[in-house]
Amino acid sequence: MTIRPRRRSLLYPWLLLTLLLALAGCARETEPTLRIGTNVWIGSEPLYLARELGHLDAKTVQLVEYPSASEVLRAFRNQAIDGMVISLDELFGLAADGLKPRVILAVDVSHGADVVVGRTGMRTMKDLQGKPVAVESGALGAYVLSRALALNGMQASDVNVVHMESNEQPGAFDKGLVDAAVTFDPYRSQLLRAGAKTLFDSTQIPGEIVDLIAVRANVLEQQPQAVQALLTGWFKALDYLNREPKDAARRMGVRQQTSGEQFEAALKGLHIPSKEENLRMLGGPSPALATTGRRLMGLMLEAKLLRSPVEIDEVLAPQPLASLPP
Repeated sequence: MTIRPRRRSLLYPWLLLTLLLALAGCARETEPTLRIGTNVWIGSEPLYLARELGHLDAKTVQLVEYPSASEVLRAFRNQAIDGMVISLDELFGLAADGLKPRVILAVDVSHGADVVVGRTGMRTMKDLQGKPVAVESGALGAYVLSRALALNGMQASDVNVVHMESNEQPGAFDKGLVDAAVTFDPYRSQLLRAGAKTLFDSTQIPGEIVDLIAVRANVLEQQPQAVQALLTGWFKALDYLNREPKDAARRMGVRQQTSGEQFEAALKGLHIPSKEENLRMLGGPSPALATTGRRLMGLMLEAKLLRSPVEIDEVLAPQPLASLPP
């Protein structure tokens, strides 16, 4: 009677199991860090709140902040980032250029946060006739301006558009280089403190300006765990914002260089969709975002802000959100 072969046969399954577990661990470790680009915008702050509260591991999701939305778009085009916080109109431009962005989350819907401001004494958009207006070079600024002008019976040729990054606008306004600006917080607050008056805001175009988190199509297959971590961190931050609004606003205000009270006031210009709202916006037989998007796309094509239509249903990716645990 021999014993060794029997021992060897019992040992092999354990060795095989150990090897398989080790390989599985290596597979998980090889998933690269998900790089998400943001600009200086109050709607992006829950991401940074999640990171500060320990709900977003920097080794899994790296937040990369840029001074303007234009630079975020440029970074995505140059493949310096894997995803970004982006407005729906800007997303259409990327999709039309074949860059295959996929929407995984609706971050906020603007309800007064995006504005056109002008100098003291100006009361309506018509007061901007022939005046220099600072507009960021990305699609969102052009869209807000075109809608503001159109609703007041005007067109782009009625004003002198000055392309300028959002962070440069308050200084240019203070020096008298421009008389108005298409802007948002924290720059809106800076301009108002400098004497600017609100001539138009996004309450007049409800539901048209939506900010999103979008990633490259291949990210959904290659970095699924990081995408899940990003979404989980986002909703944990929103939960904290709902439970401890003042402390959350204080924390987020520090990065925006505003007080907690000012940040809370600025948040009133946004609606932040819940997980359930997001699922209705991104998924189901008739996604709400597709309906809104088609109307927005029509306006952009009419104003020549989009070179060709895109298939909206193709850019929506509700699967990662739908697979989050309750």
